[in-house]
Amino acid sequence: MNMRMLSVIAGACYLGIFFLAIYANFFVLEALIKDPLGTVANSQQHIRLGGMAFLLAAVFDVIVAWALLELYKSNQLSLISTYFRLIHAALMGAAVFALIPIIGLTTSDEILAQVDTFNTIWLIGLFFFGFHLILLARIVKGIRVIPYILGLAGTMYILDTTAHFSAANYAEYADIFLMMVALPALLGEMSFTLWLLIKGGRSAGDG
Repeated sequence: MNMRMLSVIAGACYLGIFFLAIYANFFVLEALIKDPLGTVANSQQHIRLGGMAFLLAAVFDVIVAWALLELYKSNQLSLISTYFRLIHAALMGAAVFALIPIIGLTTSDEILAQVDTFNTIWLIGLFFFGFHLILLARIVKGIRVIPYILGLAGTMYILDTTAHFSAANYAEYADIFLMMVALPALLGEMSFTLWLLIKGGRSAGDG
């Protein structure tokens, strides 16, 4: 398989992850947090689809990891970067087990406890994903600007997870941390996705 095709596969799967994550987060998890009992009573199909969306995102994550490894296998950092991304994908898939029992629960506290368990496992996964992004920034350093944003996003993922588990007053600053993570992550990863789809794999100097 040529480099251009690998780049398109990575970009297309990355784009798929964005859409799947948006649906699962904003249409399923947020609904469960805002109205646990109402969502379970009236939107069980959405909960099932949300779980499937997270599983598919994990599968796409593995494909992205493979494609990036093939694209940059000459770089000595590629293998360890791939391992970090695969750990993230495995934890995302494992976190879905916390969503499956929600359909059978009958109290808000039980439902929210399962959502918290999901979020905790996913947060641990993002810690490893942060290291992947920092290494990826070094691997694709030949691209203009994008590597710096990817590196910043990776650093913010790591700091957010660390603060979440170690700071007793994390909740007071949760919105600030969310912005610190979301802005570079969205800008960096979406920019890299578009670069993969439009320009990636066209020359040996891609990074």
